[in-house]
Amino acid sequence: MFRLLRVAIAAAAAITAFSPAAFAATKINFGLDWVAEPEYGGYYEAIAEGLYKKAGLDVTIYQGGPEVNTAQLLISGKLDFDITSNAFLALNFAQEHIPYEVVAAGFQKDPDCLIAHHGQGNDSFADLKGKPIAVSTGTRASWWLYLKSKYGYTDSQLRPYGFSLTPFLTNKADIQEAYVTSEPYLVHKATGKWPVVLALPDAGFDGYASLVATSDKMVKDHPDVVKRFIDASAQGWYDFLYKNPQPAFAAIKAANPDMTDGLLQFGYQQIKQRGIVDSGDTKTLGIYAMTNARWASFFKQMVQAGMYNKDMDYKAAYTLQFVDHGRPKAN
Repeated sequence: MFRLLRVAIAAAAAITAFSPAAFAATKINFGLDWVAEPEYGGYYEAIAEGLYKKAGLDVTIYQGGPEVNTAQLLISGKLDFDITSNAFLALNFAQEHIPYEVVAAGFQKDPDCLIAHHGQGNDSFADLKGKPIAVSTGTRASWWLYLKSKYGYTDSQLRPYGFSLTPFLTNKADIQEAYVTSEPYLVHKATGKWPVVLALPDAGFDGYASLVATSDKMVKDHPDVVKRFIDASAQGWYDFLYKNPQPAFAAIKAANPDMTDGLLQFGYQQIKQRGIVDSGDTKTLGIYAMTNARWASFFKQMVQAGMYNKDMDYKAAYTLQFVDHGRPKAN
């Protein structure tokens, strides 16, 4: 009996010795493409619940913004992972042979949109042809080109976008870019009226968004770290969406004191109602799902829009190695 007890203790010790928690946690610097918001709820949930810690990771989240180039920080080695706003950026790096690739698709539907005032005849994408539209520099090099190709927009319509709602609130004719998870709420709060919301997926845009990316070197040399980061983040998203978002809400507010309870709740509801994170392929393949077919469809759209040469190796932009493993079992 004593011998069996010693064997059991030894076995337990061996398991502990080789579990991720038994070693010093791997330090991970993770950069967002904007400030802390519900759009990053899964990551803050993973922090708050200790999911990264359980995976043997010590994750620090760095907020982004209009002056922060997270892709540059990633390539320079200051970040280990980042949020790449859209699939254009991934394809651009592949086109330039930059050693950077997407390992997971955080959003199945792009939350980008255009907003306009009701009663101005700006109720569809087609209605906006020839009218002034304010979009950012980054958008001009990405999904604006898709809208130009599909609806006949021209660059003469472009107006500066200063990441502010002031022009919109003071000018009934204003049309500007926005996120379905935030600006509509802020417009309603300021005016008591909801704006016209023209969501990019409703225009047939097929690109992933809020992609998780890392260096080719990380994928090659430390695939276990990539897997642990993606798996823990995915669980964070499941818990955020379907269990209790409050831990993430508290962490987001701590990181970004400007975030209000109302905006948090609105963003959370939009993410769920619109299926931004969990819809389509994720229902069978799991959160973060990507497929070759979806990437091929997006690439074809962009070739038709004149953005890429049809012979480009677009598959260099991503890997399916860490996703498409199914949904977790209920616990």
